[in-house]
Amino acid sequence: MAPVIEAITDHVHFVRTELVNWTVITAGDQHGDGAVLIDAGFPGSRADVLDSLARLDFGIGDLRAILLTHAHIDHFGTAIWFAETHGIPVYCHADEVGHAKREYLEQASPLAVATQAWRPKWLKWSVAIIGKGALTHGGIPSAAVLTEDVAATLPGHPKAVPTPGHTGGHCSYLVDGVLVSGDALVTGHPVAPQRGPQLLPAVFNHDEAACLRSLDALGMLDTEVLLPGHGPAWRGPVREAAARALRQATMAGP
Repeated sequence: MAPVIEAITDHVHFVRTELVNWTVITAGDQHGDGAVLIDAGFPGSRADVLDSLARLDFGIGDLRAILLTHAHIDHFGTAIWFAETHGIPVYCHADEVGHAKREYLEQASPLAVATQAWRPKWLKWSVAIIGKGALTHGGIPSAAVLTEDVAATLPGHPKAVPTPGHTGGHCSYLVDGVLVSGDALVTGHPVAPQRGPQLLPAVFNHDEAACLRSLDALGMLDTEVLLPGHGPAWRGPVREAAARALRQATMAGP
């Protein structure tokens, strides 16, 4: 199934697949030249990522940078190839650079996921992500910090919003009045029991308490569109989405 591309604003394009989402920021008169990716899917998402760029009339040579919300393989997999093969700069929060370089790893262990394999949704999802390269261990040695000076040169002039918890250096982005939240706040996931604003299951989160604090931070933002790493776009006050996710997480308990 081809990715679904949704034009959120003239310059923000949300790309959805069954397993993971990414966002393409395109240029305008006040936005600089070319395009920027926020997240880049699994290693096996390469054809879909290239297709999403092509459908927006961009090629590899137009790609100015890739911004990572975090360095889990489903969000930075294709960025490994872009960086290694084409020298595309990859940026993330300072606290996520070491993770992107694979100096360490913060993600659910195969054993933790295996304990859920008796659930049909989890088994189906596990098979699907392995087919997309989820067991790839490569990193991005060239990963660097997204500074304000760098962001000012990129299409959309993205503003970093630190949202640690899912990983230690997870970062969301504000672009053109839109919040790209990665996995700090999602609206669905193949293993989630319901749709709507929520945290990912705790097994996926590095620090659950920090996830809750990041929801509080997101709830203070004055924006009306949320583009999550998993699930459909959310339209409405992001503070309401954050509040719903916080209530759900609090009710679920530890």
